[in-house]
Amino acid sequence: MTTSLTLDRRDMPRAATDSRATTVRVADDKAMLRTAAELTRDLHAPRPAIYWTDLIVSAAIGYAGLAGAILLASPVWAIAAGAIAVFALYRAESFIHELSHVKHSSLPGFRLGWNALIGVPLFVPSFMYEGVHNLHHARTRYGTADDPEYLPLARMKPYSLPLFLLVAALAPISLMFRFAVLTPIAALFPRFRDVLVTRFSALAINPAFRRREPEGEARSLWRWQAAATSLWSIALIAAVATGIVPLRAFLIFLGILSTAAVINQVRTLVAHLWENEGEPMSVTAQYLDSVNVPPPGVLPFLWAPVGLRYHALHHLLPGLPYHALGTAHRRLATALAAHSPYHAANYRSLTGLLQRLAASTLRVSRTR
Repeated sequence: MTTSLTLDRRDMPRAATDSRATTVRVADDKAMLRTAAELTRDLHAPRPAIYWTDLIVSAAIGYAGLAGAILLASPVWAIAAGAIAVFALYRAESFIHELSHVKHSSLPGFRLGWNALIGVPLFVPSFMYEGVHNLHHARTRYGTADDPEYLPLARMKPYSLPLFLLVAALAPISLMFRFAVLTPIAALFPRFRDVLVTRFSALAINPAFRRREPEGEARSLWRWQAAATSLWSIALIAAVATGIVPLRAFLIFLGILSTAAVINQVRTLVAHLWENEGEPMSVTAQYLDSVNVPPPGVLPFLWAPVGLRYHALHHLLPGLPYHALGTAHRRLATALAAHSPYHAANYRSLTGLLQRLAASTLRVSRTR
């Protein structure tokens, strides 16, 4: 799950390539890849009861927290309720990542249920991610200019990082505008629809990415999700404009969504090392450019929910459902020798990863 961002690759000085991490040119470690496949053969089936329970409970807690943030008279309790809403809705929203990987026949109705509970109400229907995120996992696309979810942030200017977060903070307003205003315009003016599809229909961070027109089943899914989100956005704006929904309640709603988006964007900053500058990478190199933050730390349960704390492992085995990643990690960490590349992608904390990324951008700035 990412947000649209405009950052120019030309902001990176070419001199920075002298300090390029060696992981970019790492050959595949066949022993690791073989062991990963063999030890996880029994973990690929998603368990519907876990998916549905997690989603429904997270959404229920999130909306209850939202109601508390709006209705509670005590500022302290209202802020506490708002914090609960942020993390619960963020967790529920993170299932969009699972939707881009799971075989929908194994989870009947889950896409529809997620869109009804989260995607449409929070302005992030699943079509904005499905058909986009899978390109990030393509062997020949990862880390290249054709990857919708990759920028060489570690090689860019220091201001890129706060700008990255600012864009996320504005994402809920931008998405609501996209569906309330741009979608109806595209329906009335077909020529504009091409612009909407290619430029404003993907949760991506690569400004050069252009989305293709959907076909077949994806086209019909796209249409009903976009229509439903557009109607909801227009109705909500109209309700605020006419006083049916108090402006204060609306702003609290947007504030909670914006905070969740910023947390997700911080997580995105540490999901990879962001050191590749466009070259194709081996699977092992992609793994080493990605990040696991496994237990014993407990905070990743909040800021990297639904298996996102095992992001490197996810790149190694993208077909594993989120609830199997912890088991897979324990098996591989035990089975693979200490010198295996598998252990090199495991990190202890968010703070250390952010410091590493910030230090890299500062080094780049000094070389200019």
